[in-house]
Amino acid sequence: MVSVETEIRVRYADTDQMKMVYYGRFFEYFEQGRSDLLREIGLPYPDIERMGFYLPVIEAQARYLRSARYDDLLRVKTMVLEKPGARVRIEYEIFADGSKDPLVSGYTVHTFVNAATGKPARAPARFMEAIGSALGSGLKSAAGTA
Repeated sequence: MVSVETEIRVRYADTDQMKMVYYGRFFEYFEQGRSDLLREIGLPYPDIERMGFYLPVIEAQARYLRSARYDDLLRVKTMVLEKPGARVRIEYEIFADGSKDPLVSGYTVHTFVNAATGKPARAPARFMEAIGSALGSGLKSAAGTA
């Protein structure tokens, strides 16, 4: 398993009229965790783009268990549980600071696309090497605050 944790402080702009984090914001928190995970394995997203690939989301799911509010400190745990094939599945759990019970859990599924043609492509060898190495080492890290 590859796992990183990212801290995010809820901004006022992230909340809705009910003073809770708007449900769609959690997908943005997932994105921050995903960016931190790619950076942590040594392959930040801009490097993927420079290699001529995009990594679009083709499926996304979230399960909302509890709410978060303005100024809460959240911990986004981002995980790749198994070596990807044609698709990459990334799992997420979001916790309130100090809590062991998740507020939100979910996943995104991605595929590689050739940036020049827009057509699906195999994962680049450099990505497979980086994720394989991280899976082999059981990388676990705290990525920082967003």
